[in-house]
Amino acid sequence: MTGSSTAALPQLSIQVVNFAAEPPGDWTRLSDHAVAADRAGVDRLAVADHVAFGDDLDDYGDPSKGGTIGGRQPTGPGGAWLAARTEQIRLQTGILLAALRRPVVLAKTAATLDVLSNGRLDLGVGVGWQAAEYESAGLDFTNRGRLLDHSLEVCRALWAGEPTAYTSDELAFDDIQAMPSPVHGNGVPIWISGTVNRRTARRLATFGCGWIPWGADRADVVNGIAAMRALQEEMDLDARPFEVQGSLPVVRNDAGDVDVPLTMEGVAPLVEAGVTDCRIAVPLPADPSGAEDVLAELVASFRAVTGRGDIEPSP
Repeated sequence: MTGSSTAALPQLSIQVVNFAAEPPGDWTRLSDHAVAADRAGVDRLAVADHVAFGDDLDDYGDPSKGGTIGGRQPTGPGGAWLAARTEQIRLQTGILLAALRRPVVLAKTAATLDVLSNGRLDLGVGVGWQAAEYESAGLDFTNRGRLLDHSLEVCRALWAGEPTAYTSDELAFDDIQAMPSPVHGNGVPIWISGTVNRRTARRLATFGCGWIPWGADRADVVNGIAAMRALQEEMDLDARPFEVQGSLPVVRNDAGDVDVPLTMEGVAPLVEAGVTDCRIAVPLPADPSGAEDVLAELVASFRAVTGRGDIEPSP
């Protein structure tokens, strides 16, 4: 495994909206919401990633083609901008299509962002599902799993901080060193996204400190975790404990507002099943102070039900 972001207690995370079907003309709200989350004490903030799009955007909402119900076309501005404006919140790519980047450039970029954020980067990666995106990059979509593994192999070699050699069918180099090195000597924490299958299980055991379930395994994360652990055992993998991201369902009252106490009742079953990162999606006001108030209430309630009530949000 590479890196570690393991927390002693469950964490609360959000994903800021860095995607739109049409450019909004002003992405200030994205940055304002990131700052509000940082100040409110949210533990982790994620941004989406796509490099290019095919001509059928409806596929993003079609699970049979790899999308998710309600899925929409990403993507807009991303991590470096938010790293510069925040101080404590962890920053996650959720998820990055790592295979679309040259591995040595990805290693350099991720390590640099990790250093600039003082070690706050979590690199969430996956193979993606859109063939057009790989084709536009001149890559073989059917080989996307190996392309991702290759990228992670090179990153791990170059993050070691010493001159290193690497040899594979795709690439070979000798006595190469990349600078800077990630803040923590064992690399940038890698979160593997995917469904419960043998390739994802092996990738998680080999590279990952965390798992971002996808599709049906995300919709039913409790059974998804059990299935992933059983599969790794069946495959006799040297699998250490891994973190898991799971969606915390939002409960609304009769007026349509978020019922925070009832929503937080959903935390315990997730944590008991092994979820360490509870992802919540709530609408946030455009006003930064209003967004901070909404998030601060969620953080306070989440910390109360997870035994973290003694931890104060950022000043």
